Amino acid sequence: MSWPLAAAIAARYLKSGRSHSAVTAISVASVAGLAAAVAATICVLSVFNGFRDLLCTTLDRLQPDVVVTPESGKTIADADALADALAMRPDVAAATPTITDNALALIGGLEMPVLIRGVVGSAYRAVAPLDSVLEAGSSQLTRPLEEGETRYEYDPELDMYFESDATPYQYGVFSVGAASRLDARLGDRVLLFAPRRQGSVNLANPASSFLRDSVEMGGVIRTGRQELDERAVVVDLELARRLFQYTTEASAIELKAKGSDTRLAEALRADLGTDYIVKDRMQQQEVNFRMVQIEKWVTFLLLSFILLIAGFNIISTLSMLVLDKQDNLSTLRALGLRRSGIGAVFAWESLFVTLIGFAAGAAVGLLLCWLQQRYGLVKLNADPSAVVVQAYPVRVELMDLVWVFIPTAAIGALTALISARFAISRATK
Repeated sequence: MSWPLAAAIAARYLKSGRSHSAVTAISVASVAGLAAAVAATICVLSVFNGFRDLLCTTLDRLQPDVVVTPESGKTIADADALADALAMRPDVAAATPTITDNALALIGGLEMPVLIRGVVGSAYRAVAPLDSVLEAGSSQLTRPLEEGETRYEYDPELDMYFESDATPYQYGVFSVGAASRLDARLGDRVLLFAPRRQGSVNLANPASSFLRDSVEMGGVIRTGRQELDERAVVVDLELARRLFQYTTEASAIELKAKGSDTRLAEALRADLGTDYIVKDRMQQQEVNFRMVQIEKWVTFLLLSFILLIAGFNIISTLSMLVLDKQDNLSTLRALGLRRSGIGAVFAWESLFVTLIGFAAGAAVGLLLCWLQQRYGLVKLNADPSAVVVQAYPVRVELMDLVWVFIPTAAIGALTALISARFAISRATK
């Protein structure tokens, strides 16, 4: 018997009634179970996609599109010239050097280690939206002195402060964690200490082993990135260079891409060579992204076992259908149909049932994902003030549907083989 004829008979069996209502009920339950497993798998994978997108675009809003760091050592020599050269590229919107290092902050009787982020204010705003994470105050890092105004500037050679009317007024933008632990308010002056990188240590005067400067607390930021929100302080690049004894060096060069950050990173790797490490947005959060991906595919593996269990239900359902159609098998045998043809009929029946279950489950899963995207039906079980989003984020990817279809198709093929062999054995009897 030809395959189209076997498929036609299988489709007729699929639409025909059953002699026992229990067989019909069990058949519907089996298809519904497979559909529920497919829908759950699609929804779970889409939620992991949503969390990955959230991690990429929301949780660290100060993360640049592309960052260039030295392959060895802590700093890039003559970073200003390199940043200017990169800013001239047609695929770069802005480029700025930054310094990141540890220091000690002191105000009153409170002190804590902080992470200093030295940036060029105007250029940095073009790379990372500092104002978008501002919770209080201003993101201004420097202010020219007004006529007749003076400020105190620290001289590391003399180890003393003196009045200056040339150095701009310096502000620091503190993360919420640093401001809270230092109990600092807007307008408070905070001292910053960093160990000398150059020169000898005077054991008779250990305090001389540290360089000092001070900033006025001008603003408070919340980035959504834990390591920054706990202890970061953003200051002007020149102040950071004085504090850490740098001239034109920088810890990194951060860039804003005009187009795709991934394409820009690939182009820079080819142009800069092996002396620099270039990372796009996803690579900068490589550990977090890898964790999300591992959790996603481990969950997919577990849900595949649920699909397999649903496949066993289909096998039992088709076995009952074979018994229900025992008289029909005898008729088909009397008409000259071979046993292999009878097996092909129930193989097609199994494939039809599996495809119906997958189609129904995919439709339900996509509908649930759309409802979650639009209305946020399932909320996060957390304090609304402590989370970035209120509902589970969702994004459907076409490849996820393909990955869900692969085990479903494998289960359909397995059930088709078993059902066909069972039908052949019953036809023989």
